[in-house]
Amino acid sequence: MPYSARLQRLESAIEASPLGAMVLNAGPSLPYMTGLHVHLSERPVVACFSPGTSPTLVLPALETQKVQHLPFGMDVYTYSESLPSWHTAFEAALGHLPEGVRIGVEDGVLRFLELNYMQKAAPSAQFVSGEEIMASLRMRKDITERTLMKEAVRMAEEALRSTLPHVKPGVTEREISSRLIARMLDEGSGGELPFQPIIAFGPNSANPHAVPTDYAAREGDLILFDWGANNRGYFSDLTRTFVLGEPDDVIRRIYQTVEKANAAGRAAGKPGVTAGSLDAATRDVIDQAGFGPQFVHRTGHGIGLDVHEPPYIRSGNDVLLEPGMTYTIEPGIYVPEHGGVRIEDDMIVTEDGCESLTTYPRELTILPV
Repeated sequence: MPYSARLQRLESAIEASPLGAMVLNAGPSLPYMTGLHVHLSERPVVACFSPGTSPTLVLPALETQKVQHLPFGMDVYTYSESLPSWHTAFEAALGHLPEGVRIGVEDGVLRFLELNYMQKAAPSAQFVSGEEIMASLRMRKDITERTLMKEAVRMAEEALRSTLPHVKPGVTEREISSRLIARMLDEGSGGELPFQPIIAFGPNSANPHAVPTDYAAREGDLILFDWGANNRGYFSDLTRTFVLGEPDDVIRRIYQTVEKANAAGRAAGKPGVTAGSLDAATRDVIDQAGFGPQFVHRTGHGIGLDVHEPPYIRSGNDVLLEPGMTYTIEPGIYVPEHGGVRIEDDMIVTEDGCESLTTYPRELTILPV
């Protein structure tokens, strides 16, 4: 991983902003910058980056072995189970910062636990959002990240292939979810999946964020899989929808519309276009087919170390796509009396267009009963 280059990019971004430092706690951006993987727990972990000084790191003493191979020099301050030692470590890590410094934090990651210790260690500091800085760094994936994500897609697709033959009338959503998870682990996925797979049969598929239940599949049901694997912290996120036995005419029409919308969204991606224009591309197809009110969510989201991250593929988002950005295209139509259809692909922006990391077929597939 090119960690030193990432450090240089982060320091340059800080210097170009009103910030004097950036702090990261346990979450996806910490391993992105340092390669250090720690769980978010009751013991705080914080890294502080300030141009012109060595990065500092606060972590519990029991994690010391993890810092033996950091990719660049960091001043490491550890603490014991004695609570006063926690405050001492934070003071040592942040005490070098100038009076009144503006420190960037990640809005959706930083907890009051870490904030409280940092405010006591640097009482004159201002803690403000640094979300955009980290998003701008992480949105553009390098070649190593792209390779990891492609493998995460492969794991997920192979798991689906070996799970589908078990979808028969009478099998439950929970049973198929369990089998799919086991197969992803067999393919090499990390145990911390991006989310619990959404396995939804029949009427349950009309709920975009359904959770597996004891509903047993019936002939004629839509069979929706929304799932993803974890390859060394990088996620995949796919959706495919099938029919168990012959579909009725309405289901066929819904499926064909979603398939066409997915194709339009994939084709619209290229450098220089807005994220919002991709949402418009899929939504126009569904609107023209008369199913606009049944498309109830955005077209997609960025993906990488987080399963949902910038850029968000939604109406009004003026972020311009750039080479290396990765995102999903996942239009859907949800009709309670028939069920829901969603087709989701993981995309990457290339120098002159975009490429689908997912390869699993998208056409309507009828599963045998």
